[in-house]
Amino acid sequence: MKTSPSEHAPKASVSIEKIERQPLSMKAGAFALLLAILWAGNPVANKAGLDDAGPLRLGYLRFILGAIVVLIYAIATKQSFRIKRREWVPLGLLGLLFTVQLAFMNVGQDYTSAGHAVVVTTTFPLWTGVFAHFFVPGDRMSRSRTFGTLVAYLGVVAVFYKGFADSSSDFLIGDLLLLGSAVLLGGRQVLLSQLGQGIDQHKLLMAQSVFGIVTFVIASLMFEGDEAFTVTTRLVVALLYTGVLIAGLGFIGQTWLLKRYLPSRVTVLSLSQPIFGVLFSWWILGESIGGELYIGAVLVVIGSALAQRRGKSKTKLPKPAGDASR
Repeated sequence: MKTSPSEHAPKASVSIEKIERQPLSMKAGAFALLLAILWAGNPVANKAGLDDAGPLRLGYLRFILGAIVVLIYAIATKQSFRIKRREWVPLGLLGLLFTVQLAFMNVGQDYTSAGHAVVVTTTFPLWTGVFAHFFVPGDRMSRSRTFGTLVAYLGVVAVFYKGFADSSSDFLIGDLLLLGSAVLLGGRQVLLSQLGQGIDQHKLLMAQSVFGIVTFVIASLMFEGDEAFTVTTRLVVALLYTGVLIAGLGFIGQTWLLKRYLPSRVTVLSLSQPIFGVLFSWWILGESIGGELYIGAVLVVIGSALAQRRGKSKTKLPKPAGDASR
């Protein structure tokens, strides 16, 4: 009787170490980059949808569609919806963190410029690396990885520096709120990665959706009662993109990556989102782009490559952990 429990616990911990929290493989990196490209189109779709619906109404409609996608995924894969007693507190914490982060982001964007919003919000991979350094085994920020992440972030600053520097108004409040949102988003990525080791993926996603829907519905009823709401083809396309593709399939893909790979390696590729976002704005909305885009793109590529580089100590870390657990 004594040997049976001891045999089961180490096997579970070993399987987690072997399957999850690994440096990105080529296929996983390509998938993470694909998600970053899709996410880059999210602001463009949101901007198109705002012509026919308020931001809060657009938000909860998006999360409703995303929740439907997650439900279909969970049913198709025969997942259980029963929440265990030990899962209530972590899921509640995740949902609360998600809601506060979104509130900081939405309010902050009203107080600052678009250029400031992009530069400040896109710091979240840096904060993910900081939190992962302290809370995720084997995901420590080495000098080369820190340098690579900073180089990639400089690419984002290069793209939006002109709009950032030309701003004449005082955007301090908005920038601070967006910085808080970026810090919380970085922490949420790590929390998702940690909780994903013991809680099913669909439960994590539904917790975020439920909190987001309830919060945005209440806020919309309070602040958007007099705003017009028109169902147009443009709105439907925008909701399908932001709801089904991003809040649904995109969130599923992102949590899958965070469950299996080191979170700082996954999120650093998100620094490419503003680059693709500018390209989408030029292609779809006809906005002009300048030479700074090319400089920024080169810095993001170089920095991301440096941040993904595997050192000797990193590849050897999982092996002693597995041996020790045996």
